[in-house]
Amino acid sequence: METKTVDVEKLVEIVTREVLLALAEREQTHVHGDHCMEECAEGICVRTCFDRVGRVVSAGASRLTSSLGGIPDDPGIAPMIDHTLLKPDATADQIAQLCFEARKYGFASVCVNPAFVKLCADLLKGTPVKVCTVIGFPLGASATDVKVFETETALRDGATEIDMVINIGALKARDHDPVARDINGVVRAAHAAGALVKVIIETSLLTNEEKVAACLLAKEAGADYVKTSTGFAGGGATVEDVALMRRVVGPKMGVKASGGVKDYDDAQSLIAAGATRIGASAGIKIAQGEKDALAEVKNPAPVAEAY
Repeated sequence: METKTVDVEKLVEIVTREVLLALAEREQTHVHGDHCMEECAEGICVRTCFDRVGRVVSAGASRLTSSLGGIPDDPGIAPMIDHTLLKPDATADQIAQLCFEARKYGFASVCVNPAFVKLCADLLKGTPVKVCTVIGFPLGASATDVKVFETETALRDGATEIDMVINIGALKARDHDPVARDINGVVRAAHAAGALVKVIIETSLLTNEEKVAACLLAKEAGADYVKTSTGFAGGGATVEDVALMRRVVGPKMGVKASGGVKDYDDAQSLIAAGATRIGASAGIKIAQGEKDALAEVKNPAPVAEAY
């Protein structure tokens, strides 16, 4: 019985495809296996592989198992606040005022757009207040090389903390390679200069599964923090998201709650859920709220006696 040519061609195509897939899997496992990392949380595992110089070669997520992370103790409000001014119409005078306030209240950092990094570095020189800036902000849609260049420029200008936005569209498409490359490129540049990296995942645009994958990718790429939001996407930090992020990254990695944190009560709720940094333009109100709360505990209002 003769075999039709079309059937043979189809069979060859199938076999060829399967062989190529098997070879690709073997290449990833054996050539890059010593440089692969896998983290699991909330029933999802993310595996990221790096080449011999630390560049991401592949990343992907799958459902498998779960783990829990602890919640760190609250060290006090002011040293946890990134005093923030990222409005597009911010002026140099407003940025100078931001720096003055950060020094006065002892905030962790000022968080500003890259154009103001050098000014802040000059104004805060000799103080413990750090200079934080944003990269790929607020959309996260810049090319990796652009984000790395932007990071290197900010570091030269005096930034010591980098808050970068992930490639949100790629994450939602489950195309994890560019997400991992973005984070890894910025982390390598920042860590070479001794700077911290906080990875903004924009929780309001993600499903819970996508939030878990983003956190695991950030952890595997060596980032220092994961951060909830830019504040520009119609949503901000929630207790539920912070708690999820803390469970995913474990007790050692930082979690920054940012977007919509208006007062001391908001900040306290987020810290109780696992946040170790608070990004807010209401830093003074939050710090003052803590002082008022402590004063009330020390000097409670007298209770009127009933006659």
